[in-house]
Amino acid sequence: MEPVSLQDFVCALDPASLPRVLRVCSGVYFQGSIYEISGNECCLSTGDLIKVTQIRLSKVVCENPGTGQTIELDPSFKGQFSPLTGPQSYGTLEELVSTLIQSSKQLPIWFMSTHRINTKAKAVPAEQPLMLEAVEMYLGTCSARCVLGTETEVVVLHLPLSTKGSFWELETGDPRTLQQVLQDPALKSLLLTCPVLPWRFLTLTPQYEIQAIMHMRRTIVSIPSTLEVDVEDVTATSEHIHFIQPLMLSEVLVRGGPFPLTTEILEVPDGPPNFLSPWVGSLRKGQRLCIYGLASPLWRVLASTKGRKVPRYFMISGAYQGKLRRRPREFSTVYDLLGAFQPGQPLRVVAMKDCEGDELEIPGFTSLAMGDRLEVLGPGQVHGAHGGDIDVLMCHRLNDQAGEEEEEEYEEEAEDAEQIVLPLYFSGGFVEEMSDSRRYSLADLTAQFSLPCEVKVVTKDTSLPADSLPSFPGLRLEEKITEPFLVVGLDSEPGMCFEVAPRWLDLTVVEADKQPGWPAGPLPVATVEELTDTFYYHLRKLPASDSQSPPPRPPKRQDHSKQKKQSSQERSLKSFPVPELQQPPLMPRLKKIPPEVTKDKSNTYSKISASKKGLQPTKFNTLDLNDDDEHDYEEVMESFRKTL
Repeated sequence: MEPVSLQDFVCALDPASLPRVLRVCSGVYFQGSIYEISGNECCLSTGDLIKVTQIRLSKVVCENPGTGQTIELDPSFKGQFSPLTGPQSYGTLEELVSTLIQSSKQLPIWFMSTHRINTKAKAVPAEQPLMLEAVEMYLGTCSARCVLGTETEVVVLHLPLSTKGSFWELETGDPRTLQQVLQDPALKSLLLTCPVLPWRFLTLTPQYEIQAIMHMRRTIVSIPSTLEVDVEDVTATSEHIHFIQPLMLSEVLVRGGPFPLTTEILEVPDGPPNFLSPWVGSLRKGQRLCIYGLASPLWRVLASTKGRKVPRYFMISGAYQGKLRRRPREFSTVYDLLGAFQPGQPLRVVAMKDCEGDELEIPGFTSLAMGDRLEVLGPGQVHGAHGGDIDVLMCHRLNDQAGEEEEEEYEEEAEDAEQIVLPLYFSGGFVEEMSDSRRYSLADLTAQFSLPCEVKVVTKDTSLPADSLPSFPGLRLEEKITEPFLVVGLDSEPGMCFEVAPRWLDLTVVEADKQPGWPAGPLPVATVEELTDTFYYHLRKLPASDSQSPPPRPPKRQDHSKQKKQSSQERSLKSFPVPELQQPPLMPRLKKIPPEVTKDKSNTYSKISASKKGLQPTKFNTLDLNDDDEHDYEEVMESFRKTL
């Protein structure tokens, strides 16, 4: 096949013959073509192979051949087109009929007028196709019997042969839709007319979007058919050519199989790793992977270690087979207690420090002492002393009894127990009171108890070569997340598999020729992955965690400040009339101190201060309050007035 332009190839292509393999040939004015696809530059160089899988009509360019003006038509354009048989026009209907007789054409034929035709029956718009059925006498005049067809009616008109105008013969047949014109190769070079378009004559040029596969391109390439490049059809000689199409793990997940699938890594995402597991170092270009399918279950639990200066962070799969024992939980605020409370499940805690309540402001908010035992009843509301409802946690203060005796008598004493309320903003420390020695699986634990939860791994997962979780004194299970994972194994180490979430580690791979079978036994999948602290806190900030509302703030004590301000104003108002008093109140007189007392005090002070170098004993002088007493008090009152 000789090279042709891409536009000519697509216009002549039969969609049923797809796919087709094309080779890019050198053009006259360029070597290859460069264009953009969704913001990414793509290059078509000479010799490149393209596998065309689909073509789609994007738009149709309508051009006026006389002026060169163009407009774009949508593929859903509803107008109808009529092709012209030749470039000749006729001045009267008689000339048109004479030409038909001379050429031995059979009636009926289609024609149109470039001008409006007015008749008694109906006005014919310009360029409206008419069907000439016969020539006959009508009302004593030789006329052409014509049929005007519209969407709503069919009208028979008798036009005298002497009718003047510019008439054009149209191709025999009904007017065509846009799709019919484009699909008929015989109409490609003919002029067309359409009554709803502004031009008498026009040509149509379709523009297609080509869906193609290129070597080493991950996505389907969309190429416009108007790209100025010559191509050659080499489908017959390219049956042995395999187009390598990269895949992302996310695409493998969406595709859903078939599994197992052997792939080879082409590219690893840049940046520091999110996982600290040994298999991370094996993920490099050229490494072969075997993808066994979707991991089950989909949920994971984020956990952090307890009792170490530097905590470590883990993601534990729901398939973890180790056994866990609950540990008492610690709550720093009442809001944390509310988050851990579940209706129908008793929650008892012990206060870890003394806390002062404010029963005047919040009725029922009494003080707590270290060691007080509380039974959480649930959320509630109380009316504050200064107006407005306050969210609180209702509790029972329990007695100091413990064990089975309390469990038996608790229901009888519940009505008589002291009920207290704790505002949600209260920041007292609490520790859970529990005596649960049962061993739980991870699935049972998360189903029966709310997270966060304190646990100790007492039995390791025997399916793991090395389970490090039992070595920690405690784990805090923070929250459960749901994310699809793929079970992946290294081709070099078939005895160990791990789980990869494409959302967080989206490798670029390519399918390999060799496809393995399923292993004989169960897959040895690592169910515990250690995380970096950065990635761990990133996961804690996901929308699932953000859906929880923040704890309430304690109320601003504006009333107390207003009371203090009001009391200070009252004191200032009461003290303001002092300067107007005629006789100030007498201050108490100082008693005269006997000389022996003064002497003793002076000696005592001297003894104490003598040991301190540089300090001199102060002489204690008594005031002689005689005639100068009033004068002394006037000076005191004057100083007092100045301070006011």
